[in-house]
Amino acid sequence: MTRSRPKVSVIVPAAGSGTRIGGDIKKQFLPLKGKPIIVQTLQQFEHCPDVDEVALALPESAMSEMESMVERYRLHKVSKMVMGGAKRQDSVRNVLNRLNVNDSDIILVHDGVRPFIEAKRITHLIKVCKEYDAAVLAVQPKDTIRRSTGGGFFDQTLDRTALWLIQTPQAFRAKLLLKAFEKAKKEKFYSTDEAALVERLGVKIRIVEGSYDNIKITTPEDLELGMLIYDRWRAKDWL
Repeated sequence: MTRSRPKVSVIVPAAGSGTRIGGDIKKQFLPLKGKPIIVQTLQQFEHCPDVDEVALALPESAMSEMESMVERYRLHKVSKMVMGGAKRQDSVRNVLNRLNVNDSDIILVHDGVRPFIEAKRITHLIKVCKEYDAAVLAVQPKDTIRRSTGGGFFDQTLDRTALWLIQTPQAFRAKLLLKAFEKAKKEKFYSTDEAALVERLGVKIRIVEGSYDNIKITTPEDLELGMLIYDRWRAKDWL
């Protein structure tokens, strides 16, 4: 029996070894208002009706702990937990190789330490991806941005209206993303996000306006800001 709509899978790379904000605790497992950051992130996709499954890339040492979290917090959409690779791109590839998808299905990739992504924004991103095949959340910078080629002095003020700060999720038709990863592997090319890999196929990425709340928690200051965002979301009944 054919599906009435494309399946939507979410890949969450959470295999990073960054511990600079939590001592011996990897940042994705640090508590944010009583729950690990990774759990807060996964719950946003759990509550989004347009998401069918979530697959994680994790350090081998965290597999057992994550299994316990999935059970404890009833994260029913988590269908796979795969060992991560040396780099983020390797981790995403490891998960891609384990997904059972059709060419027309949609795959989202989302940072495990971005817990403030609204379900309605995920839904909108998926809708845009269905139309354009590739879509990425982004926001425009608020500050003036200047360039310095030498490091000591500024040499150019950039047009802020032409600049975007890239976020996740990033959404793609499965066929495109798989082809992009195959090309990158063959050419030994690495990038910091999936959009850059897909663009190398000659595909244009549709911009979808993101939210300034959708921060990536990587420093102690980010964690403090995350607590403030959490309190505001809780007051608005968004959590």
